[in-house]
Amino acid sequence: MSKPPIVPETTAAGIALDPRTLERVIPESRRSDGTVRKERKIRPGFTPQEDVRRFRGTRQAQAEANALPKGHIIGWAPPPKAATPAASKAGMSKAQKKNEKRKEKRKEKKDEVEAVKDNWEDEDEEGEGGAGKDKEKGETVASGTTSPKDAGADALADKLDKLEVR
Repeated sequence: MSKPPIVPETTAAGIALDPRTLERVIPESRRSDGTVRKERKIRPGFTPQEDVRRFRGTRQAQAEANALPKGHIIGWAPPPKAATPAASKAGMSKAQKKNEKRKEKRKEKKDEVEAVKDNWEDEDEEGEGGAGKDKEKGETVASGTTSPKDAGADALADKLDKLEVR
């Protein structure tokens, strides 16, 4: 059996459990004029009016239990916490890790395919000819690729074409 606390908890009426005798008592206290009130024993089973809890029906108790906290906004949910991939992969088997890698690769591939081009006219021109001639040098170049020298110039030209002057 554990020892009772040195400073016992008291009820609303001031009743505490005496640590030496394990009886319910009202501990002695000091009056404002300096005299001491004697400790009073409480009969077993007695509950003073201050300690009687208010009766709650089952429906009332259930409604209070389900009530939203004060200041809660209906429909609002806190944002989800960021997923930690290192922690989640620690508990995975080999097959689960392998499947996770496959999913990531599929997702990356899907993102690349779904990338929207800024200028749809360039796609039509490339699609018609397939492989075309480099205009400045006369070399045949596969569609979508340019020589390293012309890459910077082509990028600048594309940006200038996209600009609209009003």
